[in-house]
Amino acid sequence: MAPYTAAAGAFIQQQNLVEQVADYLTQAIIQQHFLPGERLSEVQLSRDLGVSRAPVREAARLLESRGLLISKPRRGFFVRALNAVELEDVFDLRLCLERHAIQRLAECYTPEAQRALKQQVDVLCEAAAGNDGTRRIEEDLQFHRLMLHHAGNGRLLRAFDDLTHELRLCITLITKTHEAPETIATSHFKLLDALDSGSTAACREAIDYHIGVARHFVVKGVGETGDSVDEDVLPR
Repeated sequence: MAPYTAAAGAFIQQQNLVEQVADYLTQAIIQQHFLPGERLSEVQLSRDLGVSRAPVREAARLLESRGLLISKPRRGFFVRALNAVELEDVFDLRLCLERHAIQRLAECYTPEAQRALKQQVDVLCEAAAGNDGTRRIEEDLQFHRLMLHHAGNGRLLRAFDDLTHELRLCITLITKTHEAPETIATSHFKLLDALDSGSTAACREAIDYHIGVARHFVVKGVGETGDSVDEDVLPR
């Protein structure tokens, strides 16, 4: 049993290392240290991070499954660049999830949920006033995650969590092209107002507008920066 225990310990350490490398790569991609379409060098990353190539490769595979990287046979991993069609797909799914969630939440809106969401908007506004773009993205996603959490459907929340990896790329594009990025944070107050009204119709209208504006700036960002990829780079 002892050899198996030792192997299990090594496996756990290896898994933790893979997650750490994946977190590093995720932040580097969001902050655009690695640009859309750029090839990642396993050798260089292993040197920079002081790890072997194995956890770098496994982390890249993990990010591929999350939609942040793509792989090409005999060429390695590349930063995924979402084109306009893919972005529309992401926002279409997001709208389906959040529209259903906010309407469910309106029907069971508790003081606890109200306090949690109001507090999160305050945190988001504080983050928006600073220069930490990564924190701003995470606090934005946390507000929407809280909304789904309080809607009371665990599977809905898990579906949203799966989508958040691609949404991070989308929100990055929004902050790059929005004329006044700080208003992204304050726009969440309109969602709170709709929830306070108790009207499912008002909630649906508010979330449709909120996500519609986000979709506009993301697609605009793709058009202005040319962040699209050739067909042979797109995942099959």
